Amino acid sequence: MTKTTKDFPNPPVMPLPGRAGNTMLPGLVGRTPVLPVPDLLGGGRRFWAKLEGCNPGGIKDRPALHMIDRARRNGGLAEGAPVVESTSGTLGLGLALAGQVFGHPVVLVADPGLEPMMRRLLCAYGARLELVDAPHPSGGWQEARRQRVAELMTGLPGAYCPDQYNNPDNVAAYSGLARELLERFPRIDALVCAVGTGGHSAGVGRVLREYLPGLRVVGVDSVGSTIFGQPARPRLMRGLGSSIHPRNVAYDLFDEVHWVNAAEAVWACRRLAAAQLVSGGWSVGAVALAASWTAARLPADACVVAVFPDGPWRYWDTVYDDDYCLNNGLLGGPAPGAPAEIAHPGEREVVSWTRCRTVADPIARTHTGEGGR
Repeated sequence: MTKTTKDFPNPPVMPLPGRAGNTMLPGLVGRTPVLPVPDLLGGGRRFWAKLEGCNPGGIKDRPALHMIDRARRNGGLAEGAPVVESTSGTLGLGLALAGQVFGHPVVLVADPGLEPMMRRLLCAYGARLELVDAPHPSGGWQEARRQRVAELMTGLPGAYCPDQYNNPDNVAAYSGLARELLERFPRIDALVCAVGTGGHSAGVGRVLREYLPGLRVVGVDSVGSTIFGQPARPRLMRGLGSSIHPRNVAYDLFDEVHWVNAAEAVWACRRLAAAQLVSGGWSVGAVALAASWTAARLPADACVVAVFPDGPWRYWDTVYDDDYCLNNGLLGGPAPGAPAEIAHPGEREVVSWTRCRTVADPIARTHTGEGGR
């Protein structure tokens, strides 16, 4: 039987921490606005953007607070013990916030791709920041960061690692975001999410589908990411994609996946900014492109919701910097029109916007068939 929003329990309230914490900060997280966005491809349709960049640090404020709260409750994190984690930036902001809320020192491991502004901001928020200096031979920068986290844990008694890639509390943290969407929209036909750790796509998508069984879930990945079975390649884009296989990715949830390259994401970000004054980084551009195409393919009255994980400010010297984009070949190409199609992720290596309706877990013994469910 289809559930209604009345059946859905209220999201857990964050406990007020002891005197070491800042009790006001959790109230700034959540209840982010939605904005109607005309599709970027000129088809005359629109989609709705959930603006998670309106959280203090972005979308990962939600799982950072939830994972630390749960670890404190279940005994995994003692009062005042350090929190150690790998980050490409956004979760680091969330953990810095959680550290202030709950009174924990935070140690973050990043890589040279972390923007100078983000490095300074994380340190200003009180986090200790370490940078790895070489990628792992097979797992890239993410695996190198994770191995450094493991090394640091051995020298910090009582330290706790949230392990965002595999921690189910990362997924559960997004029930509040799902509820916000259910309260705002009486009907949602398609949900479009970037996929990195797999947390918000799984957390939001699974809850929405309980109430909206016909919901179509579209995953958006980066060209050069291994998540959905493509070969690992060096990637400029941060915040989506992976060189490892996070276990939080809910492969059975997706109806299709889109891969987007960096130049296409830049085009979409800049078009968004010029038309709406609301944009973001790599994930936002890639998601907006897929959401525009999805809206154009569905009936005119369909409701398409896209999750925008962050805002544009940290990308001033990458996505919005002409010199950076020109030096990396990200400007001057044709505007994206429609994705190419492949029948299975192993059919060929993709280098530009491509869509696939067969969604498979690349390290599982068996995989799902077309449609992902």
